[in-house]
Amino acid sequence: MKAVRAKALPEFRPGDTLKVNVKVVDVTYDEKTKANKTRERLQAFEGVCIARQGAGLNEAFTVRKISYGEGVERVFRSIRRWWIR
Repeated sequence: MKAVRAKALPEFRPGDTLKVNVKVVDVTYDEKTKANKTRERLQAFEGVCIARQGAGLNEAFTVRKISYGEGVERVFRSIRRWWIR
């Protein structure tokens, strides 16, 4: 087994514009095969960083964007894990 460090986050602060790629998993039920189908895709969430809190494993940041006239805020955990392969 080999420990591999995940990519570090680039430097940013509140007020910076960020584009975060979010992994979205769509699950649908297929009547024909009677089974669940899953589809994974990346969806870009682009907005302004309004907060950054915590440190180390507990670090998180909040991104806010305007979508169809409504404000949308999303909190992302910035976990820097050690992956084992």
